[in-house]
Formats: sequence, C-alpha cells, structure tokens
Amino acid sequence: MSSQLVCRPEQDLPVAVLRVSGVLDTVTGDALDRAVTRSLATQPESLLVDVSELEVADPVALDVLSSIVCRTAEWPAVPLVLCGAEPATARTLRDRLGCDGVTTEDSCAKALAAHGWEEPEPHRIRLRLRPVPDACRQVRHVVTQACTAWQVRDLAATVGLVATELVANVVRHAHTTMEFTLGLRDGLLCLTVRDGSRKLPRPRDPGVSEAGGRGLHLVRELTDAWGVLPVPGGKVVWTKLTTGAA
Repeated sequence: MSSQLVCRPEQDLPVAVLRVSGVLDTVTGDALDRAVTRSLATQPESLLVDVSELEVADPVALDVLSSIVCRTAEWPAVPLVLCGAEPATARTLRDRLGCDGVTTEDSCAKALAAHGWEEPEPHRIRLRLRPVPDACRQVRHVVTQACTAWQVRDLAATVGLVATELVANVVRHAHTTMEFTLGLRDGLLCLTVRDGSRKLPRPRDPGVSEAGGRGLHLVRELTDAWGVLPVPGGKVVWTKLTTGAA
C-alpha cells in the first residue's frame, strides 16, 4: 500500500500554520517539502507545522526539514516550529544533522501564546498585479507611499527602481499575475515578487548596442542581497536592502 500524506494550510499571516497528517517516509517527503516551501513563500513571522497526526515511518525523511532550513536560511529566514511531535520524533529531530534550526512545541496553541504572535506585522504591504506595463507605475507609487510612512523616504528612489525592474521582468518574460511584497523589519527592507513561471531569471551580458538586458545586474548593484526561491507553481525573486537603522 502506498503512503499518503495530507498537508493542509490553516492560516498564512502573521504566522503560518500547516497541519500535516498521514505517513512521512522517503516517498511522501517531497510532498512535505513542497507544502512547507509554499507556506514559507508567504513570508510569515513563523511557520508552525502541526504534526500531532503525523506518523514518521522513516526518520530519514525528516532530513527534508533540514534541507528546507538550509535552502531558506538567507530568505525568507522564517523560524520553523514543529508542534505536537511525538517524543521519539522530537528526539530524532534534535539528533539529525542540520535540523537545529527547527524547534518544537507541545501544540500550535502553546507556540502562539508563548511568542505573542497575534497582531499582523505593521510594516508590510502586499499587492497583486497583472502583467501589464502599468504595473511598474503602480508598484513605484506603492513603494513611495510605504517608504514615506516608514520614515525611510531616502530609499524610495532605490527601492522603486529595484521594484520596477523585478515587476518589468515578470511583464516581459513570465506573463503571469504576480504578488509584490515589501516589508521593513530590524533595519532591513525586504522586497519580493512572486510569479507563476518556473523559469528562473539569469543575469546576462548584453552588447553595448542593446537597450535592455541589464535589469538583474542593476538589482544586484543596488541591493545588499538577492536571490530566487523556486516554489510550487512558480518562483519568488527576493531582495534585501539595509536602512541603516535597526
């Protein structure tokens, strides 16, 4: 009989909760990887994975969690909390190499109460955009408003330029609807664009006579860090800029 794993998202923000039930083994590990990655891509404060109804048939399958922690360490760098794990599973998790980035709690309710994750993060905006040229103007307007409200107006021009390049890439190449997110936390501005194309962007070296093709080079020069996270159904391009105030 084949193993079955059910991953059911119960909330996204400010804290994501993912309820996982069924059997976890080397066959169903990929399904857990996809579900956790999808939840992390929404950039929650933390991801609580409820495993109270999960049977770990093969402890090796827990390596998928350490793989996710390593893959998302730079972005979105979201704490991963396993809730309701059997004592044996919790012990195995502590012993697995690379799983030290995963913590455990008795239940999701206790985790939420212990950390006070109740109110939405104030410095974050999300915007759904269609793949049309006017999307670039819309995102610049939103960036200017946000930077002004968050008292980092001196970065509005730079952030607006980065946002324009990332949105324009979706308009030109992905041709899908997109979700733009801008957040400020601990002195870092994080800007992301999620689209529905699996094709990963790659910087290229255009000739001197070419008018375009320099967008990602510009993004790299203007930001402190940037990257791409493949997610189910597409990808997220992310960037970080320091504001100089933590």
